[in-house]
Amino acid sequence: MSLSTHLFQRRRLLVLCAATLALHYLAIDWVGDRLATQSHRPSPLPQSLMTAQLRLALPKHVETPPAAEVQPLPPAAKPARKRKPEPVPAPEAAPEPAAPPPAVADTAPTAEAPAADSGTSSSAGAQAGAAQAQTGTPSPPDTSGATPVAAVPVDAPPAQGMRRYKVNLPPSASMDMDVARVDADGTKWSGSAVMTWHTDGSNYQASAEAGISLLITRLNALVMRSVGTIDDYGIAPATSTQKRGRRAETATHFNRDAGTITFSASERSYPLMVGAQDMATVPFQLGGIGRADINQFGSDIEMQVGDEREATLFRFQLVGEEELNTKMGKVVTWHLSRPPRPGSYSSRLDIWLAPGLNWYPVQLRNTEASGALTTQTVSKITMTESGK
Repeated sequence: MSLSTHLFQRRRLLVLCAATLALHYLAIDWVGDRLATQSHRPSPLPQSLMTAQLRLALPKHVETPPAAEVQPLPPAAKPARKRKPEPVPAPEAAPEPAAPPPAVADTAPTAEAPAADSGTSSSAGAQAGAAQAQTGTPSPPDTSGATPVAAVPVDAPPAQGMRRYKVNLPPSASMDMDVARVDADGTKWSGSAVMTWHTDGSNYQASAEAGISLLITRLNALVMRSVGTIDDYGIAPATSTQKRGRRAETATHFNRDAGTITFSASERSYPLMVGAQDMATVPFQLGGIGRADINQFGSDIEMQVGDEREATLFRFQLVGEEELNTKMGKVVTWHLSRPPRPGSYSSRLDIWLAPGLNWYPVQLRNTEASGALTTQTVSKITMTESGK
């Protein structure tokens, strides 16, 4: 083989290797572009809020005695009408004193002397009492042995004794809910609801609007709104309103300066307990309790709730973990239930909280004493800017 032939073969081999490498590079680059296009293809489905399903260990149940029901305050007594002061007659001129009787030696004291002393001491006591009333000086102890008159008690501040919970409230969000109702006679209804929760860490706004679909229209069956602040006990409502169907709107006022709960639809008033809620804030307060420390659900959760005409004590029990089928997919929840309480409320309230979704309430169910059942199940959760 000549030298020129050898050089030609080597040159052809080098060209073939270079072409092979170029083809491999082009193939790898083409595959990479295809993979990148596939990975960045926009999905026709909306972005889901759910990123993980949390399965937390349920706390050990601890039995706790139920708290006593909070009784309404007695009605305030109407102030008595002031009488016009009667005119005081002018004092009559004192008669001239008669001549004193002649002195009698060794005469015993007459009975009038002690009486005069008694009158003098009464007058002095009255003057001393008036001086004490003006100056605030306490009166000396009574040593006469007479039974003292009971003092009129001053209105004491309302009772504030309630269990305190750690609360870490969920961020602001709006929740679309599907509503399904079955009347006591079996009639079925469907509708929709919207629950909103907005907070900036100091103040909050909460609302719930539920309606029933009637052929081509939608009837608002219930509208609830609540505004207030956030304190060391969690949600602190100031005013809550409710409107049911065509009935007039009612308001519940949480008077924190006076320590009372009052109602526009009733003359009753109740002492305001710490941690008191209204019907719109109960689900979010429960979510904040679970978000702060799940072990708090080891014992029953109690809170005072102001409704349209009264304030009662709600007692929630942890039923267990349940997986719900929703339009957002399967959601792991913690099921809490408030069973009927004789003498307070006759309906059962069940709330399902989702630990993997900021402990938002994803399902609510009200079972009335008649057997009617209303269920609200989440269909979409939209995170909103805090405080907006």
